Amino acid sequence: MASRVQRVSVAGSWWRQTPYGSDPLWLASPPSSGRWQHGDRLAAIYLADEEPTAWAEWYRGIAELGLPPTHGMPRDLWRWTIAVNDIADLSTPAKLAGLGLPAPRPGRPTWASFQAAGEQLHSRGYRGVLYPSAARPDHQALCLFREASSSRAPTRCALQPPTATRPHPQPGCALETDIRVSPARCRCPSPAPLDVPAAGC
Repeated sequence: MASRVQRVSVAGSWWRQTPYGSDPLWLASPPSSGRWQHGDRLAAIYLADEEPTAWAEWYRGIAELGLPPTHGMPRDLWRWTIAVNDIADLSTPAKLAGLGLPAPRPGRPTWASFQAAGEQLHSRGYRGVLYPSAARPDHQALCLFREASSSRAPTRCALQPPTATRPHPQPGCALETDIRVSPARCRCPSPAPLDVPAAGC
């Protein structure tokens, strides 16, 4: 079944946040597990289609750990320019259902079937997965398996990271809480409402 998933190319701007002052390709050590992979078997990075989606996913993760939003601040928010092929297109509930998967919902206990599918896709040469965000179901998230994200060195724009005193952003009303890459580090004024885009290049 996994080998029949449509392969698509993904291009354009995507967003990722990392700990303050870190590299845009930062990974935890050891690599963290995510929806589409077990960290001890396969590394990956996760990107969001919009800045608010990146924050919504961050709130979701913080909420699952029972931590206050201030726990993970400050953060660096990177805008990536993506051009990558061989991505598994699971961007709709119908496409997920074709692989026997439900629509993503918040909560690590829901990950097991997705992780098994993701690792199977990776073994068949897919470089990542395009799928609906669990925190903003009308928006997209992108998992890039580590080989895809590290295949070329990133270039950076001359933008500054967020300041260490930057408050956490306010969650949007749509939030649910239960490769060629050119990442640009963006500075968001303090405070930064979710409907105001970060500085671009």
